[in-house]
Amino acid sequence: MKNYFKIVLFLFFGYLSAQEKPVQTVYFDFDKYAIDNEQIKTIIDFAKKSDTTKIESIQIYGYCDDRGDNDYNYELSKNRVKTVQDILTANGFSKNKIVIIEGKGRVILTKENEENLTEIRSKNRRVDLFIVAKNSFENGIYNSFQDNHKVGDRIYLENILFALGSSALPLESKKELDKIAAILQKNQKLEFEIRGHVCCTPSYYEDAIDEYTHERKLSFNRARNVYRYLLSKKINPQRMSYKGCGNRFPLGKGDALDRRVEFLILKI
Repeated sequence: MKNYFKIVLFLFFGYLSAQEKPVQTVYFDFDKYAIDNEQIKTIIDFAKKSDTTKIESIQIYGYCDDRGDNDYNYELSKNRVKTVQDILTANGFSKNKIVIIEGKGRVILTKENEENLTEIRSKNRRVDLFIVAKNSFENGIYNSFQDNHKVGDRIYLENILFALGSSALPLESKKELDKIAAILQKNQKLEFEIRGHVCCTPSYYEDAIDEYTHERKLSFNRARNVYRYLLSKKINPQRMSYKGCGNRFPLGKGDALDRRVEFLILKI
């Protein structure tokens, strides 16, 4: 059991180290998702000082300390994230910039941490905010359609994201696809492939299981559902194809962004 806790802790901090450091962190009292005035001021100052013209998106992750059961702490961490999101948007931060709001539940500790247990627990009752700066993705990857694409460019859209295990298009994704359909109608020469992706699946599996069909073809079904939706919006099927890519192409920006569909430009 001790080794298990060490592994969990190692994976947790390994996950964090794969991202940039949080640009802001706010802290919560035990078993609370409301925050005091000092922490509220921290969020408001962050919202007012942020230059949103230089920000593609913001990711918000919530955590709890190690006490309590997993299900309860998962819900508590989600509520903490929602608290921060609401304060941000109430103070002028664009909701469209907030692409990930995810509760991570509790942080498992090892017995080696017991000497500083009170301090460590207080730091784990938190929400971290990560900024994705504009043009911070690698060359050829975009999160919006550009005026001058090249063949081979990949485009993922902030609001075309899926729930864990699901291929169903959320309402926000449909709204985003409506905008894309309008863009595609204006640019009739653009041809593309729709690529579905998944997160959180062991590498020895090619794909994840779709909770609706119970098939191990979740990324394929996500891409197909986007294809079908664009068909319903009168996009010529000869301009587009679709495929599932499984978990082979993570963005390295968090699990939620890997539950996505991308557009690969084939012809301009």
